Amino acid sequence: MFLLWGALVAVLWAQQRRMGRSTDWRQAMRLVPDVIRLLHSLVRDPTIPRVVRWALLGLLGYLLLPIDLIPDVIPVLGIADDVIIAALVLRFAIHRAGIPVISQHWSGAADGLQSIIALTRARP
Repeated sequence: MFLLWGALVAVLWAQQRRMGRSTDWRQAMRLVPDVIRLLHSLVRDPTIPRVVRWALLGLLGYLLLPIDLIPDVIPVLGIADDVIIAALVLRFAIHRAGIPVISQHWSGAADGLQSIIALTRARP
């Protein structure tokens, strides 16, 4: 769970830098539980396409298992594979389910949702 938290915070930090904004670490740390609640909510919703729910379950399994494509002990690359896979699966989920459905399941701040949408480069 800690690795998932760290990976998401790293992704959000990189996204904020790319957008030219300073990083509010307190907000970034609060965003991770919101993302986890979003994933949980999407997986439990029967109106979400089954392929999206399976992809999200696969993402959670991949991030929680100790086996990685690139071991996490390698300084930068170890977390990079987790971050890339998480961003790709979230992008897939947003594209398949739609931003309105994701917004409906989002329990955090609006800025957090906008960061996730910008991170995945999803289009409205």
